[in-house]
Amino acid sequence: MPNHHHIYRHEAERYDALIVRQPDLLAEIRSICDPAGKDIIDLGAGTGRLTVPLAGVARSIVATDASAAMLEVAEARLKRLPRRNWSTVVADNRAIPLDDGSADLLVSGWSISYTAGSGEADWERNLAATMGEIGRVLRPGGTAIIFETLGTGVETPSPPPFLTGYYAALERDYGCRHRWIRTDYTFDDAAQAAELAGFFFGDAIAAQIVSRGWRTLPECAGVWWFTVS
Repeated sequence: MPNHHHIYRHEAERYDALIVRQPDLLAEIRSICDPAGKDIIDLGAGTGRLTVPLAGVARSIVATDASAAMLEVAEARLKRLPRRNWSTVVADNRAIPLDDGSADLLVSGWSISYTAGSGEADWERNLAATMGEIGRVLRPGGTAIIFETLGTGVETPSPPPFLTGYYAALERDYGCRHRWIRTDYTFDDAAQAAELAGFFFGDAIAAQIVSRGWRTLPECAGVWWFTVS
């Protein structure tokens, strides 16, 4: 399996070439909470998968990520927008360097799982710290929306076993509502799909793409959300 932490620090542009092949999730976010005119935090923003579309409608948006290299790519994308209502900050999800009650909406895509998977000895403590920080930075009535994987190369949810405890805790312990969506990747051809997807997901996914001649790589994602009282 590829080393994602290495990728995030040393191959951010190549990673971005993969994730721009996914659909824009702005409509999905709008179905839960209208981001227009809101102060937003994108937690674990990466190269701006959620930040860029949200910046077009937000009052302000702060993108945080543990990797400065990922944020550099996000900044390059954000600088092409007509508005400068955004900022970035290198930060751990468990210690957000922002003021209490500074946001109306917080989104987090495919990020919290890196410290909340059962492979981490302190995953429950990590999750509690992150969720506590989310509650702290949101204003009363603010909404948090969390996206995480439910399987790549599958057409119906097949969550990785090491994440099922985390997902159950979001609903059981933190009062999140939940649904699943498709976040398929669309490539120019199967060769490009195998190269880009194999780089991030590994040889087994690349072989599956080649054997099936896939130009579209199916993927499922979970969406969890809650509102601060």
